[in-house]
Amino acid sequence: MFGPQNALDWAYMVAGYKELFDVFEAAADAGQAARMAAYMKDQFAFLGIPTPKRKALARPFMKQAKKDPAIDWGFIEACWAKPEREFQYLACEYLKAKRDLLIPADMAHIEQMVLHKSWWDSIDALDVIAGGVTVAYPEAKQTEFAWSLSDNIWLRRMAIDHQLQRKETTDTELLAQVLENNLPPTLPPDLRDEFFINKAVGWALRDYSKTDPGWVRAFIDNHREQMARLSIKEGSKYL
Repeated sequence: MFGPQNALDWAYMVAGYKELFDVFEAAADAGQAARMAAYMKDQFAFLGIPTPKRKALARPFMKQAKKDPAIDWGFIEACWAKPEREFQYLACEYLKAKRDLLIPADMAHIEQMVLHKSWWDSIDALDVIAGGVTVAYPEAKQTEFAWSLSDNIWLRRMAIDHQLQRKETTDTELLAQVLENNLPPTLPPDLRDEFFINKAVGWALRDYSKTDPGWVRAFIDNHREQMARLSIKEGSKYL
C-alpha cells in the first residue's frame, strides 16, 4: 500500500511498532471481540478492546507521534496489514492527530486506505480528515470530485460526506456537484440502490441543513424526483 516493498525493510518497519502492537494484543478479550465483530456484521476480526480503553493504551504512542514532524505512512500500512479492526482504528486516529501535515499528494495514500478493508466505520473516520485537505489546499477538491464518480462505493461516500461539520465554510457548489453525481439516475445501474451511498447523500444534506436549511430545502425540492427515499428522509430530518 504505502510503505517499503523490500521484505527486509518491511520486517524492520513492523518491528518498530511491535511494542505498541503487543500492548494491544495483550488487552484482547475474546468475548468482547465476538460481540464487536457481530455488531460489524462479521466484516472483520476484533481484539475486543472498547474505544476508551483502546485510546488509553495508545495515548503514550500518540503523545510522542504528535512531536514527529512527518507522517509515518509505514505505521499506517502496518496497522492496515493487521487482521484485527482495532489496528485500523488506531491508524485512523493517528492520521487524525497528524492531519495538519497532510498535503494534496497524501490523498493518494488516503485512497489506498479506502480501497482496502473498507466499511462505514473507517470511511466515517477518514472522510472529514480528507476533507480537511481541501480546506488547506483547494486544488484537492479535484480529487474529491473524481472520487464522487468512482466505481468504488466507499470513495463515493468519502466525497459525499467530506464536508461534514464545515458549516458556513461549506463549498455549496462542490457539495451540489458531488450530490448530483450520486443521485440514482446518474449512478451506474448496480449502485442505484446502494444503501451506503443513499444514506451518505441524506447525511450530507441533514448536516448542512443545520447551517442553511433554505439551501437544503431547495436542493431536495429541485431533485426530489431523482432522489432515493432514504436520502430525502435523512436530508429532511431537521427541516
